[in-house]
Amino acid sequence: MSSEFSNAKTKSLRIPRTVWALGFVSLFMDLSSELVHSLLPVFLVTTLGASAFAVGVIEGIAESTAMLVKVFSGAVSDFIGRRRRLLLLGYGLAALTKPLFPLAHSVEVVFTARILDRIGKGIRGAPRDALVADVSPPEIRGACFGLRQSMDTVGAVLGPALAILLMVWLADIQLVLWFAVIPAAIAVAFIVIGVKEPTHASIEHKFRSPIHWRVLNDFSARYWWVVIVGGVFTLARFSEAFLILRAQQIGLSVTWIPLVMVVMALFYTLSAYPAGWLSDRISRTKLLCVGMGLLVLADLVLAQSSSVITLMLGVALWGLHMGFSQGILASLVADNAPGGLKGSAFGMFNLVSGVCMLIASVLAGWLWQSIGAGSTFLTGALFATTALLLLLFKKL
Repeated sequence: MSSEFSNAKTKSLRIPRTVWALGFVSLFMDLSSELVHSLLPVFLVTTLGASAFAVGVIEGIAESTAMLVKVFSGAVSDFIGRRRRLLLLGYGLAALTKPLFPLAHSVEVVFTARILDRIGKGIRGAPRDALVADVSPPEIRGACFGLRQSMDTVGAVLGPALAILLMVWLADIQLVLWFAVIPAAIAVAFIVIGVKEPTHASIEHKFRSPIHWRVLNDFSARYWWVVIVGGVFTLARFSEAFLILRAQQIGLSVTWIPLVMVVMALFYTLSAYPAGWLSDRISRTKLLCVGMGLLVLADLVLAQSSSVITLMLGVALWGLHMGFSQGILASLVADNAPGGLKGSAFGMFNLVSGVCMLIASVLAGWLWQSIGAGSTFLTGALFATTALLLLLFKKL
């Protein structure tokens, strides 16, 4: 009887307006970012003369920087009790970097722009996830994270799709990159207009840095197991720039290369919210196992791919694995985080993930250049299998 009452209550709860607003912010910023990212690896290699290893280093440092900055942004958001200010700073910085990409005439300028852009992502990431956790009823927390993630990936579909249309029309990568400025500005406007914080957001306890040894005692063993599993899983998830380079290697033209990101993001979008919804009703661990298994399959297909059809199959599986893992991992962090340290918990999780992302992308670039593209994806499959075994060994 109590189970039926709980299910009825879950169905009656509505996703808060702030979660919807954050979803639209993510949609427009991801549209902007993915328009850039769907062309940037090819721009680096073909126009600026960068190697696959250099792409791996740039992407690894950029993405890990974003994750490392989340440590401090999460802790600061716990301290000041106002997530929205950090969201505005983070999204605002990312918007300001967008003109640097079309203006770039060297690898160094692109590297600088990517770092600044990812610093902006790092500033906003943990406070945004913590704000979703703050305003989401526990009964529908998975659905709330899934919705925001799903809207984020709608932008990830529209960005590369727009890049294809603009490339067909203009046939000039640098000119196309200018169009990323507009949706980035719209995202910032959504924060100003639509994002509100709960009145109880202020934190009562004294601020402590999440990297101070005393804070480690505040996190449970289950939380640390989420961090460990997430870190190993991140080793398998090197930069998606290598999916684009794989498409170029197979022979897809520059105009149509963004289709890789469209397919990946489309399958991510279609699976993220259903996976989040399911995670409120069945074991999150089981769904995360599905996500890890999908990544293993994606890597195996991409390692052996020799045609556009098999490439797109591997990319679709990659997108599905994202839908069945990213929002669920965020939900697991929120489930096991101390009540007053959610921002710090997301920050610590991203500290470990950031280090692993740097290792993963640099290793991927080195393997690609030294042994071949297949070795990069096979190594990813090995790490994903390891993460899956860890998860099966001790369920969350």
